[in-house]
Amino acid sequence: MRKKSLTLLSDGYLFRKENTIYFGNARGKKPLAIEGIYDIYIYGKVSISSQALHYLAQKGIAVHFFNHYGYYDGSFYPRESLHSGYLVVNQVEHYLDKNKRLELAKLFVIGGIKNMEWNLLKFKNKIKFDSYIEELNNCNKITEVMNVEGRVRAEYYSLWDETLPNDFKIVKRTRKPPKNEMNTLISFLNSRLYPAIITELYNTQLTPTVSYLHEPHERRFSLALDLSEIFKPMIADRLVNRLVKQGIIQKKHFIDDLNGVLLNEDGMKLVLEHLNREMDKTVQHPKLKKNVSKRRLIRLEAYKLVKHLVGQKKYEPLVAWF
Repeated sequence: MRKKSLTLLSDGYLFRKENTIYFGNARGKKPLAIEGIYDIYIYGKVSISSQALHYLAQKGIAVHFFNHYGYYDGSFYPRESLHSGYLVVNQVEHYLDKNKRLELAKLFVIGGIKNMEWNLLKFKNKIKFDSYIEELNNCNKITEVMNVEGRVRAEYYSLWDETLPNDFKIVKRTRKPPKNEMNTLISFLNSRLYPAIITELYNTQLTPTVSYLHEPHERRFSLALDLSEIFKPMIADRLVNRLVKQGIIQKKHFIDDLNGVLLNEDGMKLVLEHLNREMDKTVQHPKLKKNVSKRRLIRLEAYKLVKHLVGQKKYEPLVAWF
């Protein structure tokens, strides 16, 4: 059975009865095909019984929670079953060694830059960021790498704006809260992509709290932020671009709230429906010579990082070919 992500937008409760998980609300209750669930994303107000959590943990199913604005709050991360002390030691050693950390930090940003270039080409704007990559290669500090990344992304948004409809311009990247519809879409999808990467990291031997570009902090899986540099342009930005240019998302799908702009319930449903389809889409992998889903590409990227950390093969960031 092919497993899929489960998204819960309605309010309700999850509970276990024998070896079945049920979702219930005022309209009744229904069993969930637990063997077919990959991970769970909860947007509504949902109560979960301890028995249900125990069962989800046994099945290795991560549960991700979002607030009523649609932004990520946190995750239920089951106990890791793929431990590797050898990998943990190597992962931490690459963080502690300045040169090894810098190398990986730069590679994550270079991957993101190359995917932004590819997007601009698809958006009919043939621009290259070669000067930024040259500058990046000369950076000696993580803060310098982050500075280059921020400037590239600002120019990228400006160039992307030139190809967008008048009603959907980025203008300036704003967050918490986003100030217009495009900023809302970008933030919403980035927020949804982050826990999807967390799920993939859970299914590897990597420790998700040890990162290289982003500083490790308590209460966040910072390695997912590193990998998101590569996948935000490839998945989130492309989907946003298509939704607005094809008129799938319209002004009616947004509301003004707290001096910002948010997706309404219909808008959230529509965006998540298209995202789930996007993540399940397959592409022909040039090296594996077989079709893999875009969700699977995230796991494959994590495996490449593992090989780098244990000295098997130098890490090269994924650059879109599709």
